[in-house]
Amino acid sequence: MQANAQRRPLAVLAGLAGVSALVLLPAASQAAALASTAPAARLENTAWVVERLGERPPVGSTSLTLRFENGRVAGSDGCNRYGAPVTVRGSALQVSQRGMSTKMACPPAVMQQAETFQNALRNSRAFRFDGGRLRLLAADGRTLLVLAPQAQQLVGSTWRVAGFNNGRQALVSPILGTSLSLRVLKGGQLTGSAGCNSYTAPVRLEGTRLRIGAPVATRRRCPGAGVMEQERQFLAALPTAVTLRLEGDALELRRADGAIALSLRRIAGS
Repeated sequence: MQANAQRRPLAVLAGLAGVSALVLLPAASQAAALASTAPAARLENTAWVVERLGERPPVGSTSLTLRFENGRVAGSDGCNRYGAPVTVRGSALQVSQRGMSTKMACPPAVMQQAETFQNALRNSRAFRFDGGRLRLLAADGRTLLVLAPQAQQLVGSTWRVAGFNNGRQALVSPILGTSLSLRVLKGGQLTGSAGCNSYTAPVRLEGTRLRIGAPVATRRRCPGAGVMEQERQFLAALPTAVTLRLEGDALELRRADGAIALSLRRIAGS
């Protein structure tokens, strides 16, 4: 009972949970491919990170993301996840007012930024590529958003585990006072902390698909209610991941059935 009391459920947007994996080009390849394609087609299956809202950069360490897939836009507004239909004809663009969003509360400055971002999306009427960047424009031609291609490089990055599937169809956060991590190494290896022991596992990355082998961990016993059971659940969740979704500083690893296996946040500087 004590271990359960230390966990808190993670908010998941049911309407987006079953979205199929997006095949993303590396940022440099994505920018190069845009140059030789018709305007509308150049947006499909691309992912972006906001550099500027009007004349201002995003607040603090928040990451605002936008991706185009199958007639929809989706991503994070820095606080909540969102999704909405989008119509693109030539260089004209319009995001539907009938979108969906999670309902998490965030600090006032972040909430205000999220509202500004959502208004910019709804008021966008055209787009333009500019030096590898994407500009979303108002009806009068003003730039509402400037976005850069989402980097897809994972090798050398380090991630903090925000949530993991406990094997009972629930995504749970780590026990308070424990830290779970994942680092992607050269040569197809993962390493990190399982909350008590360190572990390694082989990994094969192919675009947005991955295959993780059975983890091997050290054998320390650690005190604390539920710590060793948490480690067992986390290490069991790792090999179930078959697809990844990278948006800004957030990484989701999903199982074959679409359920989230791991939810991670990039550690600054990695």
